[in-house]
Amino acid sequence: MAETGASAVPPARSPLARAERFVWLTARVLEQRLFAHHFRDGGAGPVETALDAYRNEDGGYGHALEPDLRGPVSQPLHTARALRVLDALGRCAGPRVEGVCRYLTAVSTPDGALPAVHPSQRGYPAAPFVPVVDDPPGDLLATGPVVGLLHRNEVWHAWLFRATDFCWQRIESLRTTHPYEVEAAVAFLDRAPDRPRAEAAADRLGRLVREQRLAVLEPDRPDRYPVSPGYAPGEHHFPHDYAPTPGSLARAWFTDDEMARSLDFLAAAQQEDGGWPIRWRRWAPAPALEARPLVTLDALLTLTAYGRPVD
Repeated sequence: MAETGASAVPPARSPLARAERFVWLTARVLEQRLFAHHFRDGGAGPVETALDAYRNEDGGYGHALEPDLRGPVSQPLHTARALRVLDALGRCAGPRVEGVCRYLTAVSTPDGALPAVHPSQRGYPAAPFVPVVDDPPGDLLATGPVVGLLHRNEVWHAWLFRATDFCWQRIESLRTTHPYEVEAAVAFLDRAPDRPRAEAAADRLGRLVREQRLAVLEPDRPDRYPVSPGYAPGEHHFPHDYAPTPGSLARAWFTDDEMARSLDFLAAAQQEDGGWPIRWRRWAPAPALEARPLVTLDALLTLTAYGRPVD
């Protein structure tokens, strides 16, 4: 009988082959199909089918699609990840996205934004760094990436106007910040329709990142850079985290040498098992296991976006 499954994978040689073996050994079906779509000419349909397993009747997504929030209930962070998948497939439109917008409207805060965690999470396990509160405020971390993706795909909905205003107000009022908030801001600014305003806001944000030393520019000396309050020890961020593609507005924040060192560091971070590590706090085995294939896919996509060979 012919061998099937992971044992049939040829001996790993290239970073991509090593990562492929890691994905087949550890990843959920969704990430397996995403890997095949991005790197093995796999179709979009199987990815969509896998994603549908996480969709709820309210139009949102749950079931630990974002691994640090467990349980079946829809959450903004799950739904943001679902939109990333649909965007990668070129299928961020139609009835499915209309349902997403209805869900977003239903859970938005009075200022039109999304909470990081909706109170419906109460009673289900969640990472300690995403606390569940009864009356959560609007959060750029949850709102920025969602609004950016909807704008990128020219989705128009009444909720989007207030949410867009929230993002502009929050980004343009930032005086201090932290890396994940910066990444959320960039996800919005890279797709916001008002390009001159986005470029001006990104320029100011980039100066803030450098002033507050939020990007490790010397990967061999991370001890020279502070870790933001509440982050895990060693939870640093690098230029490639802010600018995962050369077309990002955040790319202008860094010199060619700084970006090259960052990408060298990213390439070298692949571990012996073929996957990339997570840098945030591990609080339970399953979330860490499920997050590593996500991080691995992101690393491969960033390296290929910059023309770094992986195969």
